[in-house]
Amino acid sequence: MFSTFNSTRKWLLTIGGAVGLFGLIAFTEVRQGQKRVQAVVIQLDQIDGHRFLTRRDVTGYLTNGGADPVIGKDYAEVDFHQLEARLRQHGLVKTCQVSRDLRGNLIVTVEQPRPLARFISPGDGIRPVSGQYVSEEGTFFPISMNYSARVPMLTGAYFTKNRSLASERNRPLLDLLRRIQDDPFWRAQITELSVDEQGQVTMWPQLGNHQIEFGPPTDLDAKFRKLKLVYTDVLPAKGWDRYSRVSVQYRNQIVCE
Repeated sequence: MFSTFNSTRKWLLTIGGAVGLFGLIAFTEVRQGQKRVQAVVIQLDQIDGHRFLTRRDVTGYLTNGGADPVIGKDYAEVDFHQLEARLRQHGLVKTCQVSRDLRGNLIVTVEQPRPLARFISPGDGIRPVSGQYVSEEGTFFPISMNYSARVPMLTGAYFTKNRSLASERNRPLLDLLRRIQDDPFWRAQITELSVDEQGQVTMWPQLGNHQIEFGPPTDLDAKFRKLKLVYTDVLPAKGWDRYSRVSVQYRNQIVCE
């Protein structure tokens, strides 16, 4: 009886040792795999269901055009901050974060800037890749070959000396662009804004042959209320092509000519 017990015990110990050995080998292999970059997993947000960037674009930025590959590299040699700085050099990257997971994958999360308008400077012409976008923060960023956002065009002499709307001085104009973007009606109706040297705004609509003299980008609530009245009451009654000029820039006045 004791002999049988001892044999069984030895057999179980042998099996347990073998399982433990194989487990240790597997664990070691996993740990070794985690020490090197196994794959690059890129997570991109979307703009209106589309992307300015592709995963291939991000991989190119990350690896300096393939000159500095990361797959297979020992994590001890991977500088996450350097990779993030490399990505942030590109205008189509708003924010980014580089990290790793437990399987040894390099995780790259990228947020793209969101456009409010498309700036066209004199001489650019209206080509598919001409101009720059204006972001929600008021900065300018490049046009993408992958996707063209449906936003109003922005032109005018004002931008000769103002190539950013991120300053406090330009906040009213940025607020106007945000207001148009946030309202489905105005986002569909306003197709172009021009700003002269003094900061006076003129807008062109999708429907009708008139221009909208908005004046300075101030008193937005009052001006948009008057403009909405023009589109809901005046133009449907008088005709969409009746007027060539609609002005809401003066207090308590609507001028249609």
